[in-house]
Amino acid sequence: MGKPHERKTNAMRVLDAAGIAYESRTFSCEQALSGVEVARLLGLDPARVFKTLVTVGKSGEHHVFMVPVAEELDLRKAADAVGEKAVHMVKSKELLPLTGYVHGGCSPIGMRKAVNTTVDETAQLFDAITFSGGRLGCQLELPPDELARVVPFAYADLTVAPAARS
Repeated sequence: MGKPHERKTNAMRVLDAAGIAYESRTFSCEQALSGVEVARLLGLDPARVFKTLVTVGKSGEHHVFMVPVAEELDLRKAADAVGEKAVHMVKSKELLPLTGYVHGGCSPIGMRKAVNTTVDETAQLFDAITFSGGRLGCQLELPPDELARVVPFAYADLTVAPAARS
């Protein structure tokens, strides 16, 4: 479970209620850091630190995608993974009313409403992954199988191919 006396986030409360053990890692920050900066600050391999990206499909449905912080979401692969013709990122100002979280502190756990979630297939390579705990400066670590107990998700290849990056 989380550390005693720490300020709980919605994500932590959901995990606690489900009886799921997790490790929380907190650090001081005034503004959103890049995921790679967070991984470096915490001494973690960026390949196992995931960012939570919220999109909206052509259908109007919202979708959450989790990809390694050093990678880029391939919007075409993402759309294909969820059966949409296209998806695009939601605007930062829409994030808080939609999810209850701010940019840089968006957790896949404890959003205001359940959102279809897809996790990059590379998460299966790790015993545990790290992702936002629901506020700036808070990361949670737990096995992907445990995450699936509170956020049902599918795995898919979601990142831009290395040759396609500029």
